[in-house]
Amino acid sequence: MRESFGQPGADGAGPWVLGIDSGGSGVRVGLAPAGAPAAAAVAAADRPAVTGPHGIDAASLLTRVRPLAAELMASAGAERIAAACVGAAGMATLGDDLRAHLPAALADAFGVRHLALAGDAVTAYAGALGLRPGVVVAAGTGMIALGTGADGGGWRRADGWGHLLGDAGGGAWIGRAGLDAAMRAHDGRAGGSAALLAAARERFGPLDTLPGQLYPRPDRAAVLASFAPDVARHSGSDPVAEGILRQAAAHILEAAAAVRPGPGPVDVALAGGLFRMGEPLLGPLRQQAAGLLPGAALVPAAGDPLDGALLIADALRHGPLPLPADPGLLSVTVADRPRTPPRARPEP
Repeated sequence: MRESFGQPGADGAGPWVLGIDSGGSGVRVGLAPAGAPAAAAVAAADRPAVTGPHGIDAASLLTRVRPLAAELMASAGAERIAAACVGAAGMATLGDDLRAHLPAALADAFGVRHLALAGDAVTAYAGALGLRPGVVVAAGTGMIALGTGADGGGWRRADGWGHLLGDAGGGAWIGRAGLDAAMRAHDGRAGGSAALLAAARERFGPLDTLPGQLYPRPDRAAVLASFAPDVARHSGSDPVAEGILRQAAAHILEAAAAVRPGPGPVDVALAGGLFRMGEPLLGPLRQQAAGLLPGAALVPAAGDPLDGALLIADALRHGPLPLPADPGLLSVTVADRPRTPPRARPEP
């Protein structure tokens, strides 16, 4: 947990905001004094919420969130949460149970009156760029671009369709292209790379066993993405690896161009772990941006999805959000009246 509370609300009775980031690897919860969302304390659980027949299971998410939030509130002396934002991977298509049950549950547990339920792409947007018009590309194992303008046109989305249908330029796409080049070299076909063949053998062993290692795995997108750093490592000396990253950069820029809010200047924030590979990917992005995304400034993400959730929660206290509402991506509920929960304490 990181602890850096500022002065606002430090008496415990003042307003506090809660941010929740629910993803495939676990749940993170942040608590901050109202007006200072960057001054947050964070707690995490390494078990993700369960996804069942009705989508993301609200009871499962609450089981992770309640003790984490109670721990943070007890440490800060916070008695009630004024506003909260839950950002969840799959909210748009798997969030019906969350939308049905979280508003009342969080109001009862922590006194939350203002609640935003958002897709993780929206909290990634807010964390990376703030609550202003622009474009965010979130890239890790997958890749999605999200943009919005000041024209009331709503959210624009490109890709994010998973490793079988899209996510072009993401980690799984890069890893799959690298393994394709390795298998071509293994077979003696055109387009192969001896360097990537050696790297694949080092990582996976004999390549005739690779289909058996990959196809039955439910996490095969992550397995494919695990080879992306090997492609980046060889890009400076191997033309095939270099070409893969150049094509990945083109896919990313094309997705950003599809969601830009207009023809004028625009900030495009690069969010997600994929961009930590550095110059092997960032170099091709800069080189191709003028042609594929003219008038855009590529900027690093200011923060992560939990930072975005806290920023959205804090903005809820002041009225309507400056980000567009959307039935799947971003919805806001307000409880009929503030509730006074039992004093928060960590669950045993």
